Amino acid sequence: MKSDPSIVRGGRTLFRLLLFLSTAVQGCVHFALLRFRGRLSEAERARWLHRWCSAALKRLGISVRADGAFPERGLLVSNHLSYLDILVFSALSPCVFVSKKEVLSWPLFGFMAKTAGTVFVDRERTTDAHRAKSEVSRALSNGLVVVLFPEGTSSDGTTILPFKPALFEPAVETGAHVCSAHISYRLAEGEASDVCYFGNKMSFFAHLLRLLSRGAIEARVQFSDGAMTFEDRKQAARITREQVLALAEIS
Repeated sequence: MKSDPSIVRGGRTLFRLLLFLSTAVQGCVHFALLRFRGRLSEAERARWLHRWCSAALKRLGISVRADGAFPERGLLVSNHLSYLDILVFSALSPCVFVSKKEVLSWPLFGFMAKTAGTVFVDRERTTDAHRAKSEVSRALSNGLVVVLFPEGTSSDGTTILPFKPALFEPAVETGAHVCSAHISYRLAEGEASDVCYFGNKMSFFAHLLRLLSRGAIEARVQFSDGAMTFEDRKQAARITREQVLALAEIS
């Protein structure tokens, strides 16, 4: 007698959801214990997120394949497909993220992103850019890797949106190295686009449940060779986008 596929997917979704929630709770308890001992630095917060993102991906059966080397410091720019991108990059190495303010409203993800020291940007307030740039500059000056998704939003993965140059300014001002990366996904069941979360066509929780119902998921991150420094933010946005396009083999 064959199993009902819908029952199998439902059971898988529930099991993975419980794993995800339990991992998030463990991570929060661990952070509370660390915080009890004293104030945590940006680097310590990044290492905390790295540990628990790695644990979450392993428990959920999401594998990560990296081609090239994760930078040791500086600005890392990438295309953006999903909230899953944050777990993938953080699982590869401790880093600090720059994210849109809307992420704060996402269940668990928003709380953990804030706890980890993510720099949030309010795109509707032009005056907020100065604060965000200052925080990014501080992280870069402290020798951390700052991950930026310069498209400004996630996409369906069929192309790379224009890069917004504003948040390249801290890297230009500090002389930080800039490295490019391209992230993509492969699913055992369904299409790679199922991972993409864009356009607010589905609520966050509904999308998460659908994602958890899928079989094995592989994330692939391709890094550019070496790193560059720039004297102009528009030049930085243009050249790094060209690098990401090349990594994605999009002409």
